[in-house]
Amino acid sequence: MTAVVRTREELARARAAAHGSVAVVMTMGALHEGHATLLREARKQADFVLATIFVNPLQFGPNEDLARYPRTFDADLAVCEAEGVDLVFAPTPEVMYPHGQPEVTVHPGALGEVLEGAVRPGHFAGVLTVVGKLLRLTRPDLAFFGEKDYQQLTLITLMVRDLELGAEIVGVPTVREADGLALSSRNRYLSGAERETALSLSRALRAGAARREPAAVLAAARAELAGLDVDYLALRGADLSEDPVSGEARLLVAARVGTTRLIDNLPVHLDGATATEGESA
Repeated sequence: MTAVVRTREELARARAAAHGSVAVVMTMGALHEGHATLLREARKQADFVLATIFVNPLQFGPNEDLARYPRTFDADLAVCEAEGVDLVFAPTPEVMYPHGQPEVTVHPGALGEVLEGAVRPGHFAGVLTVVGKLLRLTRPDLAFFGEKDYQQLTLITLMVRDLELGAEIVGVPTVREADGLALSSRNRYLSGAERETALSLSRALRAGAARREPAAVLAAARAELAGLDVDYLALRGADLSEDPVSGEARLLVAARVGTTRLIDNLPVHLDGATATEGESA
């Protein structure tokens, strides 16, 4: 049976009673198979699994979908129970931010100002601030995050390293539908026709990942995105450094389908032929 706690005091008591290694999976709810996969991986690697469910207002911009972000707590708890989660921490904003809007937040640095950070100013400061707070409150040995939000995963890994927060960050590959669409809580906003259009993102990534030279990677991906409202298409190093030439890299895309904004990425292996810049489209 999965226990649920909602206050800091309840969390502290439950955490103190946990034995062995502790893993955390941080979510905003609206859980799907991608989240279930994270919970499953945590269950494999830790003795005690803790999930957090918190829609974090700090990471939403003024024109974004905080108000309509799905809240499905009962269904989310059922997923947690099915995956053997020991404890769910489901705080309110007042519990997470007892002094109101934080005056001090975690600055994501230069990497937080490009790609997603350029389109969504302040987003990563909100993400890193809440993740930092939750790491302090839950004190895990391991924390699991999906590769679908690859820039977020990279920044969290850097934050934990640079601020010596102690947890090991574990990235888990993106979970996809059978047709290739990356699972996302926002997919539920897509109409049938929009969902078909959204498949262009994964097709573009697969087309690009089949190439080995940077310019060819971007050209092949761009050809699949014709007609979409693309925020960016970029080829970066595995650490999101610019202008990768050879070795492991990441191809990242963000686009709007109707009123829904989707992101995706795939690993790419470059053979070192010619360097090219990541670009916006």
